[in-house]
Amino acid sequence: MGDKMLIDTHCHLDYEDYDNLDEVIKNMNGIMIVSGCNDKTNKQVIDLVSRYDNIYGTLGIHPEEVDNITLESFNLIEKNLNNPKIVAIGEIGLDYHFTTDNIDKQKEVFKHQLSIASKYKLPIVVHSRDAIQDTFDILKNYELTGSIHSFSSSLEMAHEFIKLGYKIGVGGVVTFKNAKNIQNIVSNIDLKNILLETDSPYLTPEPYRGMKNQPCNVYYVAKKVSELKNIDIDTVLSITNNNAIQIFDLNI
Repeated sequence: MGDKMLIDTHCHLDYEDYDNLDEVIKNMNGIMIVSGCNDKTNKQVIDLVSRYDNIYGTLGIHPEEVDNITLESFNLIEKNLNNPKIVAIGEIGLDYHFTTDNIDKQKEVFKHQLSIASKYKLPIVVHSRDAIQDTFDILKNYELTGSIHSFSSSLEMAHEFIKLGYKIGVGGVVTFKNAKNIQNIVSNIDLKNILLETDSPYLTPEPYRGMKNQPCNVYYVAKKVSELKNIDIDTVLSITNNNAIQIFDLNI
């Protein structure tokens, strides 16, 4: 795998997803940014960043969680934003995949968290599924930056988000044989606009597809990006690491 540092800009290390979490963390030669999604995982993120030097975190309410939150959920986020290892608000956004019954609530929670990010001058990690136009229409009203995580929309939309100041999050899907869309996007946008991520424990890249994902597999994402762009992997890691350090203001 070489000895170049890896940065996984988006993973979930929930205690109940891994029975060997210490080992998973040890396997990673580099930095992990762990995303919270609800009260329970936000608390875990706060715990993880205090225990591991190479783990940074983001705190947020995921769109699928908006029906389960209270005012206390936002208080928990805000009172931990002075922690230098909490580097963004996320995972936040819109998801119309399973239900469109709570669109108004999703938008309200999304906007509330965008206001928090603005207030504390933090970047954001955005989840958008089957909701890209609404996501864009909301984000263009804020002067924020961050990652459009696990990007799955069109090349045209990728360019629109880049113009707003966002990076495109590219994960294991790019290694799948039939993932022509994201492969085309990666081929056609500048490397300085790409962040590498795993979304562990989900979306495991080839050659480990079907197994539980872990942050060290970000190497295979980098490898695929290097093939698509015809650039050596060290250059890919160098530039995308720089992007991550700059966006999330990582102290490394």
